[in-house]
Amino acid sequence: MALVSIPAPLRPAQTATAGAPAALDDAEAERIRRDFPALEQEVNGHPLVYLDSGATSQKPRSVLEAEQDFYETRNAAVHRGAHELAVRATDVYEDARATVAAFIGADAEELVWTSNATEALNLVAYAFSNATVWAERGRGAAELRRFALGPGDEIVVTELEHHANLIPWQELAFRTGAALRYIPVDDDGRLDLDTARQIIGARTRLLAFSHASNVLGSVSPVEELVDLAHGVDAFVVLDACQSAPHMPVDVKALGVDFAAFSGHKMLAPTGIGALYGRRELLDALPPFLVGGSMITTVTMERAEYLPAPQRFEAGTQRISQAVAFAAAVDYLRETGMERIAEREAQVGARLAEGIAAIDGVRLLGPAPDEEWYGHPRFGIAAFDVAGVHAHDVGQYLDSLGIAVRVGHHCAQPLHRRLGLTASTRASAYLYTTEAEIDGFVAALADVRGYFGLTSKAGS
Repeated sequence: MALVSIPAPLRPAQTATAGAPAALDDAEAERIRRDFPALEQEVNGHPLVYLDSGATSQKPRSVLEAEQDFYETRNAAVHRGAHELAVRATDVYEDARATVAAFIGADAEELVWTSNATEALNLVAYAFSNATVWAERGRGAAELRRFALGPGDEIVVTELEHHANLIPWQELAFRTGAALRYIPVDDDGRLDLDTARQIIGARTRLLAFSHASNVLGSVSPVEELVDLAHGVDAFVVLDACQSAPHMPVDVKALGVDFAAFSGHKMLAPTGIGALYGRRELLDALPPFLVGGSMITTVTMERAEYLPAPQRFEAGTQRISQAVAFAAAVDYLRETGMERIAEREAQVGARLAEGIAAIDGVRLLGPAPDEEWYGHPRFGIAAFDVAGVHAHDVGQYLDSLGIAVRVGHHCAQPLHRRLGLTASTRASAYLYTTEAEIDGFVAALADVRGYFGLTSKAGS
């Protein structure tokens, strides 16, 4: 049966023709930008300076074309038909799974498609909740007992979590009677690892934490936290939303049991995310959503479920988005994740240095020349402008065509710990240039004067 192949993703321009590619420098960032149609526009009469990639990234033409090609040549339901279009759709859908799984060092059977990382984290929480109910009622009790939670058990998170990696665990604790505890941060936002060693103990059943902070621009001490959790036989759930787009991630090398990430933050469309889970765990956990396409046998009394990953993919799936997700991964892989990470560290330092040098502006997270847990900050920098609300800062910058994020960034507890209700956040990516960073810093330096405040905070 002849299949029409999806066009190969556009290869980002390379600065070296042989051997290891050169560093991703400013000249290459300029070339990469030409692959992104959205970056060609003007906003409020100014060329768009997009510094909100931490919220959602822009999409290259190869990703847009991959999704369009699917609808034009393969549009059909997957795993349901024997006709050629259904076979084509199923093939590219499962090929996409293998591509995205390999990108994070996982096997295809260990990657579950979800709508986003929030759903992926809720999937784990509800699967543990369902396992608790099943075990209590004698349904697969022997294999599910290790997931069951109850009074006396503890779930541990950190004080810097995104709400998506906090609220599901609050609700899981409520449903099961387990206690929720958290690892605090200090006045700068650094995790208190001494307290972590005290909190993570014999009662800990699950530890959930972010690989990289969406507010602080810092990378977490994954190895130490994983060792603490696995030392007491607790499961580890990693929020990789801000790491998978920006640095090499190998879930097997990290040793985590589950990891969640979103496509839209890493050049892919919205509406698609993924959950990694160790295969033996996914095959043992009860499903989160139930219905069609995830069963083996159904009677009027009960159903039997497929192995993972299909047991967690009820109903019609995000097929075109998965195909486009694979195209996004191809683009990132062609560019080189090591090169992207190096570029992020350089751009992040330039961004942080510029912000920290402005009177009356407080940079959150590591200082520009500081490493936390042996890692430099990446290309996210949140800050507070004394005397000016974050929304006003954002609107002023937007008037100049500069797009940033304002608010609490779905991290209210962290902001509260830092003495803030909101901050402004600038976040870069592989298409961000030094000129954009410098233009942003220059505009930020004018904010307090624009609002009639003196240059010195507190003056």
